[in-house]
Amino acid sequence: MTTPTSTRSLREQAAANPYAEHALDATNQALESTRQFAAQAFDKAGEKMRDLRSGVKDLASKSASTLGDATAAAQERATRYAQATGRYVAEEPLKAALIAAAVGAAVAAIVLAMRRNRDY
Repeated sequence: MTTPTSTRSLREQAAANPYAEHALDATNQALESTRQFAAQAFDKAGEKMRDLRSGVKDLASKSASTLGDATAAAQERATRYAQATGRYVAEEPLKAALIAAAVGAAVAAIVLAMRRNRDY
């Protein structure tokens, strides 16, 4: 098994052969180019990741804000409907009771019909 030789000893050996020296220089240049390319690629990847992270944070923030707005709007609508229902019951108690009884009877009929269909 051979031991790796250092660049200096390779230079000394290459000095005797101009082609070997040229090949060694080309190899060193290729290695340096590869290092520079890798460093640039790594930097670009880091920039892209930072941009992506920033975009995700912005999207999450906007989504949370939109969800909060939608929740507030739904709560406001539910409150208005509850108030309107309360006013209607106060203004028309007999009508409200008859409507509630009719809805209750309709729901009971649907439940009984579904139960019968399931038994068969």
